[in-house]
Amino acid sequence: MDFNEIIKHIGNFAWGPVSITLLVGTGLYLTIRTGFIQIRAFKHSLELITGKYDSPKAKGEITHFQALSTALSATIGTGNIAGVATAIASGGPGAIFWMWVTALVGMATKFTCCSLAVMFRKENPDGTISGGPMYYLEYGLKQKWLGQAFALFALIASFGIGNMVQANSIAEPLLHTFAIPKWVTGVVMAILAGLVIIGGIKRIANFSSFIVPFMTIGYVSVSLIIIFLHIENIPKIFAMIFESAFSPVAATGGFAGATVAEVIRYGVARGAFSNEAGIGSAPMAHAPAKTNFPVREGIVAMLGPFLDTIIICSMTAFVILNSGLWNSGQTGTVLTSAAYSQGIGTLGSMTVIFGVVFFAYSTIIAWSYYGDRTAQYLFGNRAIKFYHWIYVIFIVVGATIQLETVWNLSDAMNGLMILPNLIGVIFLSSIVVREKKRYYQEKLFLIKE
Repeated sequence: MDFNEIIKHIGNFAWGPVSITLLVGTGLYLTIRTGFIQIRAFKHSLELITGKYDSPKAKGEITHFQALSTALSATIGTGNIAGVATAIASGGPGAIFWMWVTALVGMATKFTCCSLAVMFRKENPDGTISGGPMYYLEYGLKQKWLGQAFALFALIASFGIGNMVQANSIAEPLLHTFAIPKWVTGVVMAILAGLVIIGGIKRIANFSSFIVPFMTIGYVSVSLIIIFLHIENIPKIFAMIFESAFSPVAATGGFAGATVAEVIRYGVARGAFSNEAGIGSAPMAHAPAKTNFPVREGIVAMLGPFLDTIIICSMTAFVILNSGLWNSGQTGTVLTSAAYSQGIGTLGSMTVIFGVVFFAYSTIIAWSYYGDRTAQYLFGNRAIKFYHWIYVIFIVVGATIQLETVWNLSDAMNGLMILPNLIGVIFLSSIVVREKKRYYQEKLFLIKE
């Protein structure tokens, strides 16, 4: 058995029934423990990102909105375009229902993870702040080895799913649509990414707070135009999603058919892959937020799965299901592009191409921060600059090579991040629940920081 096959088996295990059950089960457990925080605090989360409670006196480096934008830069990526199409092509329309379930319970997981990230964050000698699962595993759970394991998995994943996979996702459509050589795309992307990355979290956050609203509004707007042009199909689409979520989907056209177990697996796996709830990456982006109340940043963070999966992934899914091409045998970006092209012509296909480019580029930027935090945790401050140079070089490499092994390695590392993170989240959740009660009982939610 070669290296690629070994990694593939690890990935299949990491994203298998045990991990998927753990992801959804933990989210459901935290939903109940936090008193359905994703519903009760939803209005407050929207108030927080408007800046209503912001204050320059609060400890931290970036605002609530910038922290959320940075986290969304990482999660809003190829998973929202290619991942949704893959879920539908493999599991049928019902996979979307399970993506929604994953997002809804994942909001409670994100709330808990990111609250812990602020509670156990560390201020560095230069005034910057580091935080994330490795810190709450070491200082909260008192299990440094778990923190090191998480950091190692995340560091490797940053070069794969955060870098080379994204660079290739940009280079492929630009080559086929505009005949731009892959190496040219790689060099340009490396330069553009390097200019942002070198400025640290503040520059990354400023960049993210600009590009995330821009790319999201553009993609959602075109999607809504297509949906409204065929508004009469919406009831049928919802019926397809709910009916096939709980019953086997028969083979039809190029679709091979799917059991209920497969529908659930593809929906949950692609949903978790898209919004990263439970994986442990987002807490690193939320840790530097300017706040004196950890649960306040957790409340902001829970908007991530909602915006990423409930809004953006749903837009992609509705357009694909409306087109009737979901069972054509096509998958990934090709299926999404064909569906958008059928819906609104060239504007639709161009939206998908530029969506992939902007989404993937923003993911490269955000994951560079996750990687440098884990490099710092494992090897110290001196590793950060070295990591940045290697990361930028790998963008060029990723744009020009075949990626089967990289995809498998990325999938495996992303999946392996789940276990240490959720161990910490489950055992430390009582701290978050206690702080949440204090936040509301003492009416701390009314205080401007």
